[in-house]
Amino acid sequence: MVFKKMLGAFGVGAPGVDSVLSNPNTRPGLPLTGQVNLTGGSHDVDIEHVAVGLVTRIEVDGAEEEYDAFVEFHRSDVSDGLHLREGEQCSLPFQIVMPWESPLTDLYGQRLHGMTMGLRTEVAIRGAIDKGDLDPVYVYPLPAQERILEAFGALGFQFRGADLERGQIYGLHQTLPFFQEIEFYAAPQYAHAVNEVELTFVTDPQGVHVVLEFDKRAGLFAGGHDSYGRYRIDHVNADRTDWVGVVDGWLTEALGQHHAYRSGLGGHADPGYGHHGGYGHHGGHGHHGGHGHHGGHGHHDEEHDRGPGMGGVLAGAAGGAALGFAAGMVADEVFDFGGDGEEEGEE
Repeated sequence: MVFKKMLGAFGVGAPGVDSVLSNPNTRPGLPLTGQVNLTGGSHDVDIEHVAVGLVTRIEVDGAEEEYDAFVEFHRSDVSDGLHLREGEQCSLPFQIVMPWESPLTDLYGQRLHGMTMGLRTEVAIRGAIDKGDLDPVYVYPLPAQERILEAFGALGFQFRGADLERGQIYGLHQTLPFFQEIEFYAAPQYAHAVNEVELTFVTDPQGVHVVLEFDKRAGLFAGGHDSYGRYRIDHVNADRTDWVGVVDGWLTEALGQHHAYRSGLGGHADPGYGHHGGYGHHGGHGHHGGHGHHGGHGHHDEEHDRGPGMGGVLAGAAGGAALGFAAGMVADEVFDFGGDGEEEGEE
């Protein structure tokens, strides 16, 4: 790859920089590796530090309206400092471990519509910082996440879109300042009771919390108030569970179609499941029944060697279409957030 950018913050004759990922496909909890290639400019420079950071787009609830902001949510130092001579070429290896709560960006080889993520390289010289270009990163689901998404497709739910909302989910420990919502249109057998379902994963090394929010139809459930369900799944159960049966049990109980939770199928409900007010987000715009959001807008392993470029490519676009995901996915221009605009709203 050619050196695609000179460090413009440092004037004419500045060094050039290019970051190359060993494999841009990854999963939550896995390391992302690569190298930062520096090329000396027309004079020697002392570089104070080099770092790489993960950048994504989140939805923020402003004073008057919602807006998107690009934020760096995780970073790793590459070099504390070095002397780069005129014309010298230098390669700096790096590794940045994906947070377990990293939002998913891709499924079945296609980008989830609405999701964007990239790796940005930061170089500092004489107190000035150049944040460089962004390289795309593709985050695929862990086995447990993938099986649950497949179950929604098998039950007839149609993927609508995904986004990141700023805030914290009540009662769950989170390390990131946002959470992902994966939205589905209701499957026909549930459409009499619910319009849409929003799915959130909050993942850690042992397992996954699954949070469901249901947009219920007005007139059937107290004027269409939302309802919630929350469950805990262990990574070790990913491949030994009837996930279609489990997800159907979650849905039917949350929608009030029966009271008996379908136990013994691999997942179990968190304490407080099924109680309005037991789950929600604090702050922000809030929901019926006392469900609010934390701050801002707000709302709401086992070994996992299989992965794109890591020993097992996912099912492919045809499989995604069969499970109802392809309609809402696009292989979009990942980096429609250019260099000038990406600092706006960033924290």
